[in-house]
Amino acid sequence: MVEDIESLADRFGLQLSWDQIRRLEIFLDQLEAWNRKINLTGLRSRRRIINELLIDSLIPATLIPHTGRLLDIGSGAGFPAVPIKISRPYLECLLLEPASKKVSFLKQVVRAAGLQKIGILRGRIEEAAAVLNQKGYHVITSRAVVPLPGLIRWAVPHLAPGGMIVAFLGRNSERVMEESADLIDKHHLFTFRSISYLLPGKGLPRTILSLKRKGQTDCNQKAPSPPLLECCQVRGPRLPGNGS
Repeated sequence: MVEDIESLADRFGLQLSWDQIRRLEIFLDQLEAWNRKINLTGLRSRRRIINELLIDSLIPATLIPHTGRLLDIGSGAGFPAVPIKISRPYLECLLLEPASKKVSFLKQVVRAAGLQKIGILRGRIEEAAAVLNQKGYHVITSRAVVPLPGLIRWAVPHLAPGGMIVAFLGRNSERVMEESADLIDKHHLFTFRSISYLLPGKGLPRTILSLKRKGQTDCNQKAPSPPLLECCQVRGPRLPGNGS
């Protein structure tokens, strides 16, 4: 499967070292083993997990800085946070997940893959304000947890000046963005970049939307959208009252 990850990553312009691919394979090994015991994902085929979850999670890495702080809301089975962390090893990442069994899985992935500067926090974003970094996060991600308006409302209070929200949108991305335009403007955000792409075996395009908070250096910055692509331990604190 190493060739699959490498070749698919190449199609999207993602450069992964041998060591990064090795860590991604360890992550997938852990996912398959744990998925037999607890429901982490409905996908059972390793190829489908790579095609539909792993590559999908790696695509926004092209937008994400190599350093800074990242918060992932509702990390679940580790998508997109674990692949992003592996592709951006110097990024400080905090994964927020309310389910204790999934928290245990994520901690095991961190140990098995030897990941550094990553914390796992059990809890919900609505309850986590007191224990999150008060300086905010440079990147906030979330995949398949809440619609775009909800993600914006969750993320904005924890976004650093000039910080970025990365949202994964499905086939109705244009309508979702239009309906969220007033909310985006209200929170002083702007569309930094939008990437449309096709996952292997899928006929409908997906979109990754990157929203940035207006800061001193990027108030009027807006990057052009690329063409359609075809595929073609910082140890986190624990919320009061929650077990690990």
